[in-house]
Amino acid sequence: MQRADTVVIGAGVVGLAVARALAHAGRDVLVLEAESQCGLGASTRNSGVIHAGIYYQPNSLKARLCSRGRELLYALCARYGVAHRRCGKLIVATSASQLQALALLEQQGRTNDVKLQALDGAAARAREPHLTCLAALASPDTGIVDAAALVQCLEGLALAAGATLAYRSCVTHLEIEAAGITVGVNDEAPQLIARRVINCAGTRAPQLARATRGLEASGVPRGYLAKGHYFSLNGLSPFSQLIYPLPDAASLGIHLTLDLAGRARFGPDVEWVDVPDYRVDPARAPAFYSAIRRYWPALPQNALQADSAGIRAKIAGPGEPAADFRIDSCGERGAQLVNLFGIESPGLTASLAIAEEVLARVQEMI
Repeated sequence: MQRADTVVIGAGVVGLAVARALAHAGRDVLVLEAESQCGLGASTRNSGVIHAGIYYQPNSLKARLCSRGRELLYALCARYGVAHRRCGKLIVATSASQLQALALLEQQGRTNDVKLQALDGAAARAREPHLTCLAALASPDTGIVDAAALVQCLEGLALAAGATLAYRSCVTHLEIEAAGITVGVNDEAPQLIARRVINCAGTRAPQLARATRGLEASGVPRGYLAKGHYFSLNGLSPFSQLIYPLPDAASLGIHLTLDLAGRARFGPDVEWVDVPDYRVDPARAPAFYSAIRRYWPALPQNALQADSAGIRAKIAGPGEPAADFRIDSCGERGAQLVNLFGIESPGLTASLAIAEEVLARVQEMI
């Protein structure tokens, strides 16, 4: 049986950030990634937004780690040349019935110490002439980032800090024992035992935790898969910043995001699925046209094309209130396990702060 100090499961932005932080702290880190390269899941199948921290319950992990992670991420991108832009965002109310919800969102954002400016419809249209709304919140600290470049950067930083990455290594067995945690890969008999394991497996994290021998399954949240489709705009974007409708329980709504070339994408919507699937269903386009035309009535017919899809790792199901991040730690000096559950949006923004949180949890258990 081979021995390892620390195993990180998953090489998305969160797993790589955790690996880098632990390696910098002197841990011998092995990252096990199921795919042939890093970041092929939710890390690069999202809106690529650096969130300001508006949407999350005050004092929640999402609120705290988003705020901290935003500043860490902007600093890392500037230091290492990861393409990004602090482009700003407008959250819009398109009917009188939404004005109170917009005001409550503003109050929550300010409680989370987010810079916001309330705009009436005329002021919002002065910034974005193609926009239709009654009122808006301007968030100047919202930005966009090249998510694939961020993954590559974090991969390089983790390796430079001394971490080792093993690809095509899907963790299929964990067992907590007195001497450590045995780790089985690709359904083979365990050949590795680690002092600590950090479960950053994203959509698979709850499933893997429930199957962990020695961990009480009743304490593990149920995992849900929410598929989000994206459609892109043919032609130039008429908007210079991000446009968001008011959020609902399952998502931030079908919003307009920009990439660093100025290309506009819309999404994501929400489709609850049982099995991950990245196909984009063109039949969902009519719902996109309807949602987008609430804030951009001039969207031309046939202007949207199927773009991409992603899967959000949720621990709250259909009709349930949005859940906070969960970072669960257990074990003693010789066998420590940290499980990360429900790391969906703003997981990319918060990734570096999540890594700090995991490091703190590990150090508390030493």
